[in-house]
Amino acid sequence: MITPERIMAWAIPGFFVLIGVELLVAKWRGRDVYYSNDAINSLGLGMLSQIVGVFTKLFAIGIYGWFATHLAPWTLPANSIWVWISGLLLYDLLYYWLHRLGHEVNVLWAAHVVHHQSESYNLTTALRQTGSGFLLGWIAYLPMALLGYPTEVFAVVALIDLLYQFWVHTEVVGRLGWFDRVFCSPSNHRAHHAVNDRYLDRNYGGILIIWDRIFGSFVEENDDDPPIYGTRAPLQSWNPLWANVEVYWAMLKDSWHARSWLDKLRVWIKPPGWRPADVAARFPKAEFDIDHARYSPSISRVLNIYCIVQFGLLLLLGVNFLDAAPKMALVPAAAYAVYLMYSLWALGFLLEGRRIGVWLELLRTAGTAALVAISGRWFGVEHLDARIAVAIAAVFGAGAALLLLVASYERRHADSIRPALG
Repeated sequence: MITPERIMAWAIPGFFVLIGVELLVAKWRGRDVYYSNDAINSLGLGMLSQIVGVFTKLFAIGIYGWFATHLAPWTLPANSIWVWISGLLLYDLLYYWLHRLGHEVNVLWAAHVVHHQSESYNLTTALRQTGSGFLLGWIAYLPMALLGYPTEVFAVVALIDLLYQFWVHTEVVGRLGWFDRVFCSPSNHRAHHAVNDRYLDRNYGGILIIWDRIFGSFVEENDDDPPIYGTRAPLQSWNPLWANVEVYWAMLKDSWHARSWLDKLRVWIKPPGWRPADVAARFPKAEFDIDHARYSPSISRVLNIYCIVQFGLLLLLGVNFLDAAPKMALVPAAAYAVYLMYSLWALGFLLEGRRIGVWLELLRTAGTAALVAISGRWFGVEHLDARIAVAIAAVFGAGAALLLLVASYERRHADSIRPALG
């Protein structure tokens, strides 16, 4: 039987193969489409989204299942090919409206903004996903439940719709002729991610771009006005936790400071960027400059290599977590999740060249080495094989020692980089 888990198990290796192909093609064409700090941040946010999803994926599925079971007047047959085809088309239409509202309603933008924060556009951007979309996104798909589409159909077509959108996040695929007129394509989606006036808030389609043509939100990519990526309130951070809460925090502050009770509510439901007049007057923000410099704090090559290596190890731990967590009790699974979130948080500070990042990372690496060596345990595993425990302690101990050497190098070469880890 086809299940979302099986589909994802097939897809994940393909993601990284295609990322490697894209990188090679871009290099061959002499184009810089990848920056290690941005790619780490995007992949880390994707990893964070998957971690959160372990604890929340049953939330949306459970609500959908309840509506489909208790409120739908009938149940469509899951063994009918037409149910699957119509289900995918209906899901894509509902996705279009959720996506559009995600750009038009501030509280929905607060979740979706994570996907748009990167100032690069490549296949790692596709994996840059929110950790809070589960809170309200389920509402958009209730019509599908009420029409009787079985839960398993909903779960699979949702994943198919999501996976399709992976390949359109690239600059190395150009125009595709008739395909661009019917389907969401790299050209169409590049326009969607752009902050240029021409492209802003257009091309919401997931698989089909015809929804945008029908509902008046389509724009064609223009070679005379190449897309510039990011958001109009640049994140300016490699902190994955802050990336997920920045807009929520801004809304909370504006709602708190607004004098009118109506404005306190409007902050959440108005379009992104809207602020009460009194709040904007007392707490002004700088105008958006489309020509602003790409966010990329300077760090040494050795520190950058350290971050890449450590992130590679974190990806392996993330895969282990996704495999192990569903079989674990809640407390150790949650502890493992917090550990991984902390690790991504610390790595973000290192990529920003901040001194606190060194201390947070030393606490992580040295602390992990010491705890595993002393306890002989890992998350959800009461008694590690002695050889595995020694290997884990050695890897993290070596990481701590290497970081000390890197930090020493940074201090000695501070003038050639920037104030060291300041």
